[in-house]
Amino acid sequence: MRHRVTSSRHPLSVLTLLFATTLPGFGQQSAPPAPLPSVPLPPALDRVLRDYERAWRARDAAALAALFTEDGFVLSNGSPPVRGRAAIRARYAESGGPLALRALAYETEGRVGYIVGGFGRAPGEPDTGKFVLALRKEGGLWRIAADMDNSNRGRTTAPTPIPMPAPVTPSNSAE
Repeated sequence: MRHRVTSSRHPLSVLTLLFATTLPGFGQQSAPPAPLPSVPLPPALDRVLRDYERAWRARDAAALAALFTEDGFVLSNGSPPVRGRAAIRARYAESGGPLALRALAYETEGRVGYIVGGFGRAPGEPDTGKFVLALRKEGGLWRIAADMDNSNRGRTTAPTPIPMPAPVTPSNSAE
């Protein structure tokens, strides 16, 4: 004999209870992962980060652009890429404010290198985002060849779906 539930008062409660008993940690807030530790940079690389901080805080787009190679890229979160000092200066024209950069890793080999790091509003505060600087040594100074950054906040909009081509059905010529 089949029993039918006629009350619609508790279906959500029943589903919640069902999932609560089957999912480990249901209802518990997981602690965010501990931040990765900072690493000290050699002075020549540290200068790149400190100059970037100073120019950003001063809202000095020209000084920011001067930190880049002539053909450098800015690859900002949520914006199309820009290339070249003039385009970088234009991109940063309305940007700036509190900024603290810290290195998580770095490497150099000859005239190229990189810094992976985190950024926030002030030293010692949690990172609000992360970055990768691709570097190139020019005239004895490390310059930014590419700056890619993004936020630590979750995605706020759904990704744009990529249209898939229609499946190709092989024709059966033997029919």
